[in-house]
Amino acid sequence: MSKVFLITGAGRGMGVEFARAALAAGHSVVATGRRPDAVEAAIGADDNLLAVKLDVTEPADAEAAVAAAVERFGRIDVLINNAGAFQVGFFEEISPEQFRAQQEVNLFGPLNVTRAVLPVMRKQRAGMVVSISSGAGLLGNEGGSAYSTSKFALEGFMESLAGDVAPFGIKTMIVVPGFFRTTLLEPTSTIWPELSIEDYAERTEAMRPFWDSMNGAQAGDPAKLASAVIGLVDSPEPPARFIAGADVLGAAELKGRTLIEQADAYRELSSSLAHDDAPASA
Repeated sequence: MSKVFLITGAGRGMGVEFARAALAAGHSVVATGRRPDAVEAAIGADDNLLAVKLDVTEPADAEAAVAAAVERFGRIDVLINNAGAFQVGFFEEISPEQFRAQQEVNLFGPLNVTRAVLPVMRKQRAGMVVSISSGAGLLGNEGGSAYSTSKFALEGFMESLAGDVAPFGIKTMIVVPGFFRTTLLEPTSTIWPELSIEDYAERTEAMRPFWDSMNGAQAGDPAKLASAVIGLVDSPEPPARFIAGADVLGAAELKGRTLIEQADAYRELSSSLAHDDAPASA
């Protein structure tokens, strides 16, 4: 059955691929970005495509984009929260303004758009919210505090949202990509710290060549990921979380093992912290 997709960050990178894959599967697409003309140029003209202005950090933009989608297509079946930015660097060197800006795009952006879309889906008693996370949303790494914070929080939001909206026939899916060959690591997309602290200087300089070398050399194929995600959305039982990419499978497995090891390491101490008159846990 044909669906109506609303996709954020559809002017370049993964968002373009999501839009193309949805259109190729016979769906209608509301593709959003800060410049609708650039969005349409990137995806290509299509009778089932509507390009709409949307800065995800602006709630009014989100509400206007949803209204435009409903006016054109009558409904919204799938939201893909794809828009994002990449802040790299050591925590102390990232200014408070930069750290907050990362959360505004990667966390509050999806919240703004989801908040605007949910009334439509509740009225329909059907829909799906898909949010693009990252392997950095499973494991924090050196130099990734701002980005990981945004993705860890996005994962928590989505896990909790699932229970909120399930009674209305609305499903959720978290997509956790590894390294895919998108525009995220291009010099114009990667945000470096505004501050400079001598104690971090040597490590910061060593970090730059790594990210430069990764740009354009990522193993993941964005078109294949987009096709896989659209296929899962169309499946009878979409997964709550899709681990996307061989590289991030290892990260997910490591996270799972680490959590179990940490729980086991102090199991006796952890189990001894209740009031003496509290009932024993199962």
